Amino acid sequence: MVVDDDPDILIAIRKIFEIEGFEVFTVDSGMDCIKELERGFKGIILMDIMMPFMDGWDTIEEILKRGLNKNVVISIITANGSPDNEKMKGLQSLIFDYIIKPFDIDQLISNVKDMIAM
Repeated sequence: MVVDDDPDILIAIRKIFEIEGFEVFTVDSGMDCIKELERGFKGIILMDIMMPFMDGWDTIEEILKRGLNKNVVISIITANGSPDNEKMKGLQSLIFDYIIKPFDIDQLISNVKDMIAM
């Protein structure tokens, strides 16, 4: 699942991974991510951090609070250049990687494949 408020990012990442043979869900908000998890989504989440209303950090905290983190692996995708160590505190076990936009497509694909192998 790709969680990002930028429709161009959602479209681009969807196309990249569909070409690789993946089934891709896209949502444009943290609340929609939570809803998909409540409906039973399991797998990899590429989570943007800077989103309106419920940012990525708040979404990850809500995932934990609701116990929706089972069978879920999250990588952060963000234009923010460095991880916020204060926000990451306590979330390290759930976050696989911190990927900075613009990202290298081959590296992103490789990271997702590594997440699947976990």
